[in-house]
Amino acid sequence: MGILSWILFGLIAGALGKLLMPGKDPGGCLITIILGIVGAVVGGFIATQFGYGKVDGFNIGSFFFAVIGTMILLAGYRLMIKKDD
Repeated sequence: MGILSWILFGLIAGALGKLLMPGKDPGGCLITIILGIVGAVVGGFIATQFGYGKVDGFNIGSFFFAVIGTMILLAGYRLMIKKDD
């Protein structure tokens, strides 16, 4: 995928991940894009480790794992913030 595809994919996956896990999270559009892109990497790694095969391209499977990865990152962020309170 090209860089514009990664940005669009990250925006959609990050927005859906934030929608599925509402709460007080930082950032606007740029943070959501970065969260979605990193979530896609995390989700792809997890999918590969569990034997779901190679996750690449813009398809339903990679999108699903990108959203799962985004939600994992959000949960980790919330756990880190909660410890500091």
